[in-house]
Amino acid sequence: MTISLLLTTYNWPEALELVLLSVLKQSHLPDEVLIADDGSETATSIVIEKFKQDFPNNVQHLWHEDKGFRKSKILNRALLASTGDYVIQIDGDCILHSDFIKDHKENAVENVFLFGSRVNIRQSFLPHLLKTKRITFHSWSTGIKKRSRALHLPFLSKYYKASSNLSSKIRGCNISYWKKNALDIQGYDESYEGWGREDSDFAARLLHSGVKGKRIRYAGIIFHIWHPENSRKSLEFNNSHFELVLKNKSTLPRKGIE
Repeated sequence: MTISLLLTTYNWPEALELVLLSVLKQSHLPDEVLIADDGSETATSIVIEKFKQDFPNNVQHLWHEDKGFRKSKILNRALLASTGDYVIQIDGDCILHSDFIKDHKENAVENVFLFGSRVNIRQSFLPHLLKTKRITFHSWSTGIKKRSRALHLPFLSKYYKASSNLSSKIRGCNISYWKKNALDIQGYDESYEGWGREDSDFAARLLHSGVKGKRIRYAGIIFHIWHPENSRKSLEFNNSHFELVLKNKSTLPRKGIE
């Protein structure tokens, strides 16, 4: 079982640097890292080139022109380029717990996708975070919200069962799945342009295809760096499209990987 870490980013090299530093500190390194870049400028490439020098395994930087929020499209490109059996997906503003990769790998089960916990870093802590380049947090660390989510007790994860129901806790910034299952549903639906619902759609399509979802609470922890909210101007269309997906299940045509 080989692991591909798939990471999305857009024009925030300071946050990306912290995330990549946390990748280097993993107790179990991924076999490759794919950075799905939704059109960032040169500063992001500089951070990635530095990471390539420090990371012992393969690193791919996949970039397309900035034509607005097209996360689904660049995710599909990265998914096709991945070589691992299993994909762990995060965002470029999420610092990883040191056992993040290990937790996802140890809980991986055939035809099940996993989603872990997200701990939010406070806005007031952001200047200190970027200045000190801090990447280590625990449940009693300063600068975080909802401390119970930061408890790392992986032995408790086994008590959470896989389900066929769509959970509101699923976020694309902390999800893992078998590559073959993702290709079976044609990856992400590129009809979603602009922020919102592309990750819920992806999870729903997996469930409709017979794959179950499982939360790995107290494991697979990420620390989300505060940032201003993205534009919601596309949310009305995205919500409507997602409702059709839920209603029609696998019968709805999609714009994904051929």
